[in-house]
Amino acid sequence: MKHTGRFLIYGATGFTGKLTARTAKEIGLKPILAGRNIAKLAAVAEPLGFQCCAFELSDPHAIDAALGEVDVVLHIAGPFSATSKPMTDACLRTGTHYLDITGEIDVFERLAARDAEAKRAGIMLMPGVGFDVVPSDCLAAHLKRRLPNAIDLKIDIGGLNAVSHGTMKSMIESIPNGARVRRDGRIITVSRPRQTTCDFGEGPVPTLVLPWGDVSTAYYSTSIKNIEVRMAVTPPLRIAMSLPRFARMMVGMPLVQSFLKAQIARMPEGPSDEVLRTGRRVLVGVVTDINGESACARVTTSQGNVLTAQAGVEIARRVIAGEVKVGFQTPSLVYGPDFILQFEGATREELN
Repeated sequence: MKHTGRFLIYGATGFTGKLTARTAKEIGLKPILAGRNIAKLAAVAEPLGFQCCAFELSDPHAIDAALGEVDVVLHIAGPFSATSKPMTDACLRTGTHYLDITGEIDVFERLAARDAEAKRAGIMLMPGVGFDVVPSDCLAAHLKRRLPNAIDLKIDIGGLNAVSHGTMKSMIESIPNGARVRRDGRIITVSRPRQTTCDFGEGPVPTLVLPWGDVSTAYYSTSIKNIEVRMAVTPPLRIAMSLPRFARMMVGMPLVQSFLKAQIARMPEGPSDEVLRTGRRVLVGVVTDINGESACARVTTSQGNVLTAQAGVEIARRVIAGEVKVGFQTPSLVYGPDFILQFEGATREELN
């Protein structure tokens, strides 16, 4: 295996990419910044004193050449439904560890299916090293540790009111899939998600099921076969998750997707500096066993984009240092249920 002591951030000119690059600089790392546009890359890289290189994911030779210089790639350029495969293929060819910040269930499942390939190549595939799914994955693993015979997991997440363009585009792509949960080990679609409530610390608020990454990853982290993730209701979420099937299919049409993504491009690139500095995210998880016993805990973190940058860079740092398990992995499987607690602003409270 390679031992270059370097990593590459692909997608470094987007909102989260730039935040991740600055975070790497703050802790003394020197990643190579990459993406498609060399002028935009240079504008980010030069003030930080970083190298940069431009290549398209449609050019396997160019990807391989870039990955040959690093031990690990931190892939930030979504939507990952389109971008994860060419990058993963290149990582398998070049013996490069793969990290990304996806929250897309199908991407997790496709990468899990490549576990044997990754082991043969001697690399780790770890998608979801950002806000989705580091805090929720660690919370799920912690609750399983408290109640080893748990058969059901539910996670509630405080509303995502300020997100980046990339996150919004991924959410638009997920609408046609509807609300998805895991039942008896299988991922299924819930046609009309039931509204529930959760107390995130300031009284009960309504929540709705949504297709969050833990529907996939928590199964691998905990072996729990019944998993549901719910989000505090915002007006756009209520509309999106309540659409009838024919309407969801229309949203999935290429022309409609292109129109919606064009509208996103006109919006602010991401949360304001004030939101990044003061924002918080709250997650509540509960597991139950066959006897009705339960364990419940609440995790609070910094703002989602901030945590994504911090967690992605920290995991890349650990991979360079040799803290790796080959094959498909989740954050808690490699770094443990308490990994989330090392980040500034992260706390965990037992609720029973």
